[in-house]
Amino acid sequence: MNIKKICEEYYPLVLGYLLTLANGNRDLAEDLTQDTFYRAIKNIDGFRGDCKVSTWLCQIAKYTFWQYLDKSNKYKQVPLDEVMNISAGELVEEMYIREETNRALYESIEKLDSLTKDVMLFRLTGEMSFKEIGELLDKTENWARVTFYRGKAKIGKEMNSYE
Repeated sequence: MNIKKICEEYYPLVLGYLLTLANGNRDLAEDLTQDTFYRAIKNIDGFRGDCKVSTWLCQIAKYTFWQYLDKSNKYKQVPLDEVMNISAGELVEEMYIREETNRALYESIEKLDSLTKDVMLFRLTGEMSFKEIGELLDKTENWARVTFYRGKAKIGKEMNSYE
């Protein structure tokens, strides 16, 4: 396998994947992408070819991300400027309601099965196309579309019961 070609070809995909997992934190995603490729190069002999290279790299990226979370205990990252930026006239009650609604939404997403949760997060936070999601998860574009809409329906039911 040509390591240079793999790095050049799959770097944008892995970076995008990690940007999604890191909630758009570009610095963190870039660091984790470098760690991912370091691990991939170090373990290139362990790649059996059972899946696409992109799937293998994204599995390494996911593992790298979860290791980062375990080490840092940063399960939720909120930029300081976002916390401090309260718009004029916004009531504390409105902020509380919005935050509770967001919390309920993410709790609903967390209750989904692993693949559906990944599809939802890639689509909502990563702004990935259904085609990209399908390729990333080694599925079809149509599968990604159907999984997203089924997940959306489940979340809708959950949110209706929340309200």
